[in-house]
Amino acid sequence: MNSHHNKDMNNKETYNFCHCGSADKCLKDTAINGCWHSNPIAIQLLGICSALAVTNKLENALVMGSAVTFVTGMSCLIVSIIRDITPKRVRLMAEMAIIASFVIIFDRILKAYYWEMSKQLGPYIGLIITNCIVMGRAEAFAMRNRPLVSLVDGLANGIGYSSFLILIAIIREVFGTGNLLGHNILSTDWYMQNHLLSMAPGAFILLGLLVAGFNFIKQQRT
Repeated sequence: MNSHHNKDMNNKETYNFCHCGSADKCLKDTAINGCWHSNPIAIQLLGICSALAVTNKLENALVMGSAVTFVTGMSCLIVSIIRDITPKRVRLMAEMAIIASFVIIFDRILKAYYWEMSKQLGPYIGLIITNCIVMGRAEAFAMRNRPLVSLVDGLANGIGYSSFLILIAIIREVFGTGNLLGHNILSTDWYMQNHLLSMAPGAFILLGLLVAGFNFIKQQRT
């Protein structure tokens, strides 16, 4: 009985915690993995809808990226803290409630201090509740790892997602309108605006090219 119990505890230990040689290396590897090796958009192809919908302006992408990073990081932290006392049969409902709470917090703050942006993003902040990136990290990682490394994983995946949004938004806004954050970059005296990039089909094509380029660079470096 004791040997069986010890075996179960050892399996749980292996399953729940990183074994990277040191805590610092574990955190570093987790951060790199979330931002690069398992980038939510480029590798996992998650969050595509918002990547197409909110990247017409850099300002929108920055706010949306901040929202996802905040919600993912804080949700993973809380899910990890209560993982040992959460009954398995209700864990998904608990995760959804936690995620929804942080989405509501961010949405209330945005409406209180940045009403115009709240109107521009429309329902997309609220839809973070159903974002596969957030739920995926909470269920696949935070439920099996300690709070600190879960927080780092959530933030890293949010940053990885945000970096792609920002890159797409910069290209779309600069070459689609000639402007960036309200400043004229490409003068209409010599540059003809590419209106395709301002529309969803252009964003989809650009996203495909960036994903292909990301994976090509990643393969060359490995």
